[in-house]
Amino acid sequence: MSGVADPFDTLDLEPRFDLDIESLGARHRELSLALHPDRFAGRPASERRAALSKAMDVNAAKRTLDDPVSRAETLLVRLGAAVGEGREPAAPPELLMAMMERREALQAARAASDKTALLRLTAEVEAEQAREIANLGALFAQAFGGRSEARDAIVRSLGALRYYRRFFDEAFAVLDDLD
Repeated sequence: MSGVADPFDTLDLEPRFDLDIESLGARHRELSLALHPDRFAGRPASERRAALSKAMDVNAAKRTLDDPVSRAETLLVRLGAAVGEGREPAAPPELLMAMMERREALQAARAASDKTALLRLTAEVEAEQAREIANLGALFAQAFGGRSEARDAIVRSLGALRYYRRFFDEAFAVLDDLD
């Protein structure tokens, strides 16, 4: 994230994981309207460029905060943690085993052209991901409340979200194949 403005600062939002996505969208629309090129049509080129640059920052900030993994990484940077794929500790064996079993089930659904099994499997993982995201909200509240041990739990939880994301990438590819 070095060199990039903090998305919470860009959108003037309180830095928190359990962000109200509707408020995020409203703030994005508000800033997008204020920075729209039509509002700067008669202005000097330097002002038009500055507004365009700010609008690009606003759009990037929205994309970052919309995504739970990117939002968590942004908050971890605020907590002084190194972030990025592969920086998490090794995943717990239970998670690795569960993901391996799901990938096998995914391949079985593909081989059988069983869209119902694929959708059921995807729904199960979505439910687990939702629980992990809720857990992250509580962990970040603890971390920003001064509980340093919460940071390690956040990093592990972020690793789990990455596994879920990879699963969904594979599942959606199988779904595309079945359609």
